[in-house]
Amino acid sequence: MTPQNTLPQDIEAYHRQLDSEENAVCSLLAGIIASELVEAEGKLWHAHPVWFIEGNPIVGYSRQKAGIRLMFWSGADFDEEGLNVLGKKFKDASVFYQSVEQLDETDLVRWLEKSRNIQWDYKNIVKRKGQLLRLK
Repeated sequence: MTPQNTLPQDIEAYHRQLDSEENAVCSLLAGIIASELVEAEGKLWHAHPVWFIEGNPIVGYSRQKAGIRLMFWSGADFDEEGLNVLGKKFKDASVFYQSVEQLDETDLVRWLEKSRNIQWDYKNIVKRKGQLLRLK
């Protein structure tokens, strides 16, 4: 895992406000994401950690009642059973974690590779009045 101090300060601050189990899940996710998507920029976006490739949101996570939600903006097209919470309006797909034991690193690395290769253009969705176009 990437050391916590290599994360952007705003993401570190997000982690500090979580309880210990949530922090452990998010720290593990952040470390794997940062090590696998080295070209991506991580920052807080709409108050949650999100990684972008060329300004396009790719993957992020947030604390919700059901646990830590890991979301891939284009994940509905990954054809992955593990990403079983599908967006109703866009192409996103998610999974929830309540503990680090639930996280399968092999799955996550595969999903991150797909997130690099399967992308919808969320960066320009406002300019296109809500219409999504496939980038990759």
